[in-house]
Amino acid sequence: MTDPLPEKPRRRPRYSGKNPRHFHEKYKEHQPDRYATDVEKVLASGKTPAGTHRPIMVREILEVLAPQPGECAVDATLGYGGHARELLPAINPGGRLLGLDVDPVELPKTEARLRALGFGPDVFTAHRSNYAGLAALLAHEAPGGADLILADLGLSSMQIDNPARGFTFKVEGPLDLRMNPERGQPASVRLASLTAPKLEQLLVENADEPNATLLARAILETQARTPIATTTALANVIRTALAPLPRVEPNDSIRRVFQALRIAVNDEFSALDTFLRHLPQCLRPGGRVAILTFHSGEDRRVKHAFKAGLQDGAYTDIARDVQRPGAEELRANPRSASAKLRWARKAEDSR
Repeated sequence: MTDPLPEKPRRRPRYSGKNPRHFHEKYKEHQPDRYATDVEKVLASGKTPAGTHRPIMVREILEVLAPQPGECAVDATLGYGGHARELLPAINPGGRLLGLDVDPVELPKTEARLRALGFGPDVFTAHRSNYAGLAALLAHEAPGGADLILADLGLSSMQIDNPARGFTFKVEGPLDLRMNPERGQPASVRLASLTAPKLEQLLVENADEPNATLLARAILETQARTPIATTTALANVIRTALAPLPRVEPNDSIRRVFQALRIAVNDEFSALDTFLRHLPQCLRPGGRVAILTFHSGEDRRVKHAFKAGLQDGAYTDIARDVQRPGAEELRANPRSASAKLRWARKAEDSR
């Protein structure tokens, strides 16, 4: 009896056309170490490779935080690890960086990526935590506080690009919007529990949507007939509702509706308020904090918290105005367009 022939290795699934269109088909972009040349072409075209994230305003953040060897740093929104990758060499030798993120899908990947670059547990530790819990984490990990803290608010490109996470309306996916898909309710469930006045309130408070009344009514009338379970279904309801209105760009409203629901699902404003309230106590005397925001609701909170901290002596200096990405970065990374950077410094003799 002859031995059976070995199985042929399975070929990678083919996609139609010259270039892959769907997230799961972009196998080269998902393996930047193996296909570096192809990824560089994507970057040069001003796009973000699938499954990755481009850190925003790195130079400006390093100038504001001024990291020094031996300091304790916190990246409160670790994400893909782009900012952490720049901070770690600056605080070593002798420094330490704590990385926080609530995303159970991306956090292990980022930890492995930074470990592969040579940053061991003695200089870098990853923590699955919301930045609202920073004070409690520091009480255990660094009782004296941090010398510098960075928070890059909002979404990461990895979350936006993956349709399975339910953050994008450009490709059909479940209407989820949870940064931690293991906790809480997806947006589809949250939407089904809202009244029209409550949804209108969310659209105004979380996204400054000018057509909040019209859209809240249209969304919930559709929801009453057929549950809205996918991202494209919600986007289509919004387009249909806005079609009679002249000079209205429906995609702008779609983004705002998704933003409003995402903030509600993840309780983002409550987490940010908690983070800002405890922030001065998280910093050592002379410590620095930099926060990147991406919409007015976030920026207002950061601006007011820093001003209040300056008035009561918690901070000795704050940004007088926001910094924005430069022209070169905007050309290279259009996703940076809405970014605003604010910073604060704790007084040297503060306790």
